[in-house]
Amino acid sequence: MRRARWVIEVQASPGRKQLLPFAALSASYFAHIGFFNPYLPLWLKELGFGLLAISVLTSVQSATRLFAPYAWGWVSDHTGERVRLLRYGATAALALSVALWWPLGGLGLFLVLLLMFSHTSAMMPMSEAAMAHLVSQGGAFDARRYGRVRLWGSVGFLVTVLAAGVWFERHGIGSFPAWTSLSLLAVALSVWWMPDLREAPHTDKQGPSVWPVLRQPAVRWFFVAVFFHVLSHIFIYIFFSLYLDSLGYSKAVIGLLWAVSVVIEIGWFFTQARWLPRLPLTGWLVLVSVAMVLRMLMTAGAAHWLWVLLVAQCLHALTFASHHTACIALLSHHFPGRLRGRGQALYSVLGYGLPGVMGGLGGGLVSQAYGLYTVFWVSAACSLVAVGCAWRLMSHERRRAPPA
Repeated sequence: MRRARWVIEVQASPGRKQLLPFAALSASYFAHIGFFNPYLPLWLKELGFGLLAISVLTSVQSATRLFAPYAWGWVSDHTGERVRLLRYGATAALALSVALWWPLGGLGLFLVLLLMFSHTSAMMPMSEAAMAHLVSQGGAFDARRYGRVRLWGSVGFLVTVLAAGVWFERHGIGSFPAWTSLSLLAVALSVWWMPDLREAPHTDKQGPSVWPVLRQPAVRWFFVAVFFHVLSHIFIYIFFSLYLDSLGYSKAVIGLLWAVSVVIEIGWFFTQARWLPRLPLTGWLVLVSVAMVLRMLMTAGAAHWLWVLLVAQCLHALTFASHHTACIALLSHHFPGRLRGRGQALYSVLGYGLPGVMGGLGGGLVSQAYGLYTVFWVSAACSLVAVGCAWRLMSHERRRAPPA
């Protein structure tokens, strides 16, 4: 029965030794993201770039997600060589990061970021695809195992977002390129530690197609709901640090506010197997989008009160952590087996690439014309649209579900 496959449960799963390298990659990769994404806008500001130029340069990461994840996912699905591709991507990104140590100008910096992100933006989709194969047994997604691995990514993010905030406050943000290279070195070491797992290659020329899956109404509504939910999140990733800096918050406090959201996220990933079965996955998508509306309204309208921002950041457990796990479980359901890599890649392209580019460029224009706070009102509107799309998805699945 279709509904039975959606059950999230704990089953006989791979041992810790098999999942430990994935935990190391998650920790090192998100340690890199933990300082890079929050402080990249502030480094660009320090270099003298204007708000619109900062928006363009910070959107490069999302722009690479329009093509890189699916291209790498297609290659990994048809060769089975996920780990070797991860090793190549991490090593190439590390080599490219050295260029950030020299003054490049706007165009040079754009090209370096484009090449670097083209190699890193597909790393987590390929890793998630490989790990989903390990933690999915008999068609069910083991949320406990997945959460215990994924929380190490949150730990890595937490360590660097706090440490970098304190370091940059005391020593200035000029050492940003050194942090980039050191964190990417950790990523490269972690992927070279991973066992050389290889799935069976797909020797047939055509293989299974994703188009029959994408023609399903449930899948279309899923991706639309993800698009608007992540679009509302993009404004946090790109403009939150700049917004807080404009309000007079120090870099240490900015790091603290990012860290609060990650601490809550870690708690969610550690205990999510207890909470997820209480709602259907589509019900979680509705709930987290409602929480996102509330979070953005608080951020836009009451950011001068630190305690309000702390409460808003605590909602990250819902708006990101539970949303991410529900999406990965739904992807494992709709894109099993040989479609797994391309399903994860589509999630990156439609869920993070397009929203990232549109949010970065559109948010830059809006904030330049009307002020940074306005992008969070726009974010609240986007998350309200996500509520409607998720509700439509949930209603559609209720009609299709067989009787209990």
